[in-house]
Amino acid sequence: MAHTTRQLSLPPQLVADLKAVEDQILRRIDSQSALINAAGQHIVSSGGKRLRAMITLLAAQLGSYTLANTLHAATAVELIHAASLVHDDLIDDADRRRGHVTVHTQWDQGVALMVGDYLFALAAGEMALAPDPRVIQIFSQAVMTISESELHPVMVTTPLETALAQYYAKIGGKTAALFEAAAAAGMVCGGGSAEHIEALRLFGYEIGLAFQIIDDVLDFISDEATLGKPAGNDLREGTITLPLIYAVSTGRANGLANLLDAPALTEDQITHALLQVEQLGGIDRSLAEARTLVQQGLARLDIFPASLTKEVLTDITTYVIERHF
Repeated sequence: MAHTTRQLSLPPQLVADLKAVEDQILRRIDSQSALINAAGQHIVSSGGKRLRAMITLLAAQLGSYTLANTLHAATAVELIHAASLVHDDLIDDADRRRGHVTVHTQWDQGVALMVGDYLFALAAGEMALAPDPRVIQIFSQAVMTISESELHPVMVTTPLETALAQYYAKIGGKTAALFEAAAAAGMVCGGGSAEHIEALRLFGYEIGLAFQIIDDVLDFISDEATLGKPAGNDLREGTITLPLIYAVSTGRANGLANLLDAPALTEDQITHALLQVEQLGGIDRSLAEARTLVQQGLARLDIFPASLTKEVLTDITTYVIERHF
């Protein structure tokens, strides 16, 4: 399957505001410790599209927007994201992320733990500078949820109802919680009503779920050049994701679930499993689920009048679904 990377087209003012967030991040990680500085620069420089900060800024624009009121929340969400990636890689013992060597691989586990903690502390400082104290509550709850999700892996592929409940609990904490916080905090910074904050919270959560489902699909059908890691990495690590759950639920998966119990998989086994998951509809069914979640998320924005901001948020959700396809 051929893949192309979809590019986001953003309004010039949003690009400028994201640059302000990026500059703020770089100022914050400019530590007196050369080691923290180097490791912090390493992880932040591989931070991707800054989707979470983008959502925070745009959510605020649905209300009464100023960059000064929103900058700290947008910076905090990216620092939390960077910190969680460092800790996640440490727990998973991952060598690479998005094609970049992970912090604990380039330095060591102690440095990675320290840098992750440092980034969380920087995020806390940014939260405290936000004009509304509810931002602290929103992001601190998200950090707790992210941490708890690491202790609740998906344990089964059957029965389907149990597997889906475990999977959505996992990705709801691991990924969607921070998208949810990004959107809600943005609306808080924009002075939105309780109804508006709730709408953005649900929008962020559903888009976050879709984002992770697409990540899990890409692990089955993409390549190392696109992912920064080899396809089938979740299978190698024994991680149960939605495409596998749906494939097994057909009842026609020949030994697929049992692969996860193997001490080590050969490349032939992985190649066969990837093909089987696709043939059994695990990929198509997962993509359909992601698209449904995106439509649900966009429907949350119906309480807001038509605007360029809503158009950009719609474009972002399209990007979530179409990236690398």
